[in-house]
Amino acid sequence: MSSANRRSTAKRSSTRRPARRAGRRRWISGAAALVAVGLVAALVWVFVRPDEAGSGTRPPQSALGAGTRMGPVELRTDDLDGLREFYTRGVGLSPVSQGAREVTLGRDGVPLLRLAVADAPADDPRQAGLYHSAFLFPDEAALARALVDTATVAPNAFQGASDHRVSQAFYFADPDGNGVELYVDRPRDQWRWEDGQVVMGSTAIDPNAFIRTHLDQGATGPGAAVTMGHVHLRGGDLKQAESFYADTLGFAVTSRTDGALFLAADGYHHHLAVNIWSSAGAGARPDSLGLRSVAVHVTDTGELDALAQRLTAADVAYERADASITVHDPWGTRVVVSAVAGAENDTA
Repeated sequence: MSSANRRSTAKRSSTRRPARRAGRRRWISGAAALVAVGLVAALVWVFVRPDEAGSGTRPPQSALGAGTRMGPVELRTDDLDGLREFYTRGVGLSPVSQGAREVTLGRDGVPLLRLAVADAPADDPRQAGLYHSAFLFPDEAALARALVDTATVAPNAFQGASDHRVSQAFYFADPDGNGVELYVDRPRDQWRWEDGQVVMGSTAIDPNAFIRTHLDQGATGPGAAVTMGHVHLRGGDLKQAESFYADTLGFAVTSRTDGALFLAADGYHHHLAVNIWSSAGAGARPDSLGLRSVAVHVTDTGELDALAQRLTAADVAYERADASITVHDPWGTRVVVSAVAGAENDTA
């Protein structure tokens, strides 16, 4: 698929807003069929090509250290009840805290997503913002259960599925049109690194076959660990994205493709991605619904001290608290880097 067609597909995925649920659809027959709304055929068939420069068959070294992982994504919405239903009854998150205008959702008391009521225009995919939040499941059985539940709660939300070599991923849109990825990683010893870059691709997955194969086969149940595996953003310029997220924030570039950049710490395939498929040339983000902030968790305050030095050297303004640094990316998205006890035990 050409770059222009890929950008068009990405834009359609971002703007598509599933209809508000006027009534409950009947349960998906056989517990193994997933509504695909005709978009599987429009999957992005892009192979992420390794860079020429790099360090051989090993992952690139990042300034951010071992145990770095993504924290909760914060979204602004004018449909708090609709989003809460989608992420709890579908994705499988549970309330960690909630009030009349804000709710925090997660698993096992660990926050993964914050939803806050806002009065603002809808998110514009031509601007910088969120492409998708990606929830990482511990195994195929847990993922299959979430796919059935999500398709049941939001039958028209499914947007496609891809085998990325390092992972198997299924894409949805929440009731506000925010992109959502539900995925499972392949074992790390199956990942291939060339010239310091991870080899990824996009090959179609039959979602019904995946569910038939894995549903209820050793399912780990509702208490299974789910994490915010990665966050994929829209930006205005990839050089600016690399300067901020790699050179300054401290992620390593793990792969590049036409219009997208993938970054990670500690040898992961990617904790963060930025694309310009629908937002090339975008400037500062306007006030809107959608993404409010992204969180990165590191293991200790020494990581924050090193980050503060990089930010100062790059002349990037930031706010420092005892256990966190808050900074804004080139398009105004708030990024909160926090020292979180136990982060070193996280495998993502």
